Amino acid sequence: MNKSIAGQKQEHPSMAFWQNRSISLVDMYIDNSEPTENVGQIHFSLEYDFQNTTLILKIMQGKDLPPMDMGGTSDPYVRVTLLPDKKHRLETKIKRRTLNPRWNETFYFEGFPIQKLQSRVLHLHVFDYDRFSRDDSIGEVFLPLCQVDFSEKPVFWKALKPPLKDKCGELLVSLCYHPTNSTLTLIALKARNLKAKDINGKSDPYVKVWLYFGEKRVEKRKTPVYKCTLEPVFNETFTFNVPWEKIRECSLDVRVMDFDNIGRNELIGRISLTGKNSTGASETKHWQDMITKPRQAVVQWHRLKPE
Repeated sequence: MNKSIAGQKQEHPSMAFWQNRSISLVDMYIDNSEPTENVGQIHFSLEYDFQNTTLILKIMQGKDLPPMDMGGTSDPYVRVTLLPDKKHRLETKIKRRTLNPRWNETFYFEGFPIQKLQSRVLHLHVFDYDRFSRDDSIGEVFLPLCQVDFSEKPVFWKALKPPLKDKCGELLVSLCYHPTNSTLTLIALKARNLKAKDINGKSDPYVKVWLYFGEKRVEKRKTPVYKCTLEPVFNETFTFNVPWEKIRECSLDVRVMDFDNIGRNELIGRISLTGKNSTGASETKHWQDMITKPRQAVVQWHRLKPE
């Protein structure tokens, strides 16, 4: 399937302004760091038709995407933009119920002289289509085109990175349920890459846990506050009394908070751990693993969600 965007033919009168702007734009997206969380890979190729000043992008496939739906799969598609232009965006078809989608679609960006391409950043953003609510972001890749050698026809496998704007950090949690003595144990082990909430670029994190039965808040627990860190190690154990007949209606609301001496304590990110209506597929799976492996500690990293 072929799709195309025509580039604007005329250049802006103040080229110097655009060049300076694009240098800083490109600098913003040069990122050689490893992803903190594995959210899959994307396979694509680039080619430049010098005669017709056209960039040709082929998106082949995705691999090892995380499950975003309750059934343990996703419905992925790719949104394509050439930054800084966010208005014109193209999308692949949605591939249903797969974590290894094959798109094999080609996109043509017409009317882009090579100098103009040098100041553009290719943005590939993989989403999980959701019929009833907002599509979930799976991960994204930014590729400054000034880094691409167009005398070749480069082919890429790029690791997707969790979307920056949704990034609150991650929390490592252990869950264990003992049906015989009705104890549900949650251990808040540690967090990483927490969102900075304070002016010094740090946070003062602590974890707050609420036990719910249905809609009713039953019990609250908290860890101590850890000053000036985005990588706290809590190692704090919370034990709750939950009879077996109540485990199905029970849920744990886990919030990483930023302590503030003066104002109100602020939410950094949260997860809800329960058998149904959790904050995501990974949380639901963690809960189900705990139920199916009684008396065993099940440890898992979770991506914190904004409110």
